[in-house]
Amino acid sequence: MRSYKSIALAKTVLVNLTTGRAFRGVLFEVRGDLLVLRNAEIIEDDRVVPVEGSVVVERARVEFVQVLGS
Repeated sequence: MRSYKSIALAKTVLVNLTTGRAFRGVLFEVRGDLLVLRNAEIIEDDRVVPVEGSVVVERARVEFVQVLGS
C-alpha cells in the first residue's frame, strides 16, 4: 500500500472499483486498507455526481487507481 503514498498522495486520481463504479478526487490519505479522497465525484453510467465530504474506499474494492494530475 505504500506505493499509493509515494505515487499518488495529494494528486487527483480515478479509483476504479470492482463494481464498475469509479471515484475521482484528490487522494488525501492512505490509512491501512482505506483510501481517503477529498473533492470527490462518483462516476457511473456516464454521469458525474459531486460528493460532499470525504470518501473512504476499502482497498479490497479497488480494481485499479489511475493518477490523473499532479
